[in-house]
Amino acid sequence: MFDRQGYIENLLDYYQNPRNKGRIENATVSISGGNPGCGDVVTMYVTIEDGIAKQVQFEGQGCTISQAGASMVAEKYEGQPLEAIEEASTDDMIDEMGREVVVSRLRCATVGIGTLKGAVRQYRQDRIKQEIEAADAQTRA
Repeated sequence: MFDRQGYIENLLDYYQNPRNKGRIENATVSISGGNPGCGDVVTMYVTIEDGIAKQVQFEGQGCTISQAGASMVAEKYEGQPLEAIEEASTDDMIDEMGREVVVSRLRCATVGIGTLKGAVRQYRQDRIKQEIEAADAQTRA
């Protein structure tokens, strides 16, 4: 896609001009993740409708790579089915960010995709819990 300099410039652009940055007040699910030991923290907010991540936004702080990666992930997966997020590989994101640029900072590079995948897992778990509670309530009635 890019040469090394192109990947660096792309990361800087996503860091300096983040896409999909900000809180979603009525998000279906939100979850924080990251590597607080080095200062990389990301919260992903996702509005889900009919199995689609209709809106994906993030807030966070940390290094250029972690914040640019979160912005890239939020932009890429907005409007996508949850299955696409679940099937996403960290390797693909590393390649999109420029493997040779981020290879020494893989934990930073994968904060965004890891947190978004965690949000989808949380959503799925919450749905299962709600279905069990609804079935229990019907059984008692």
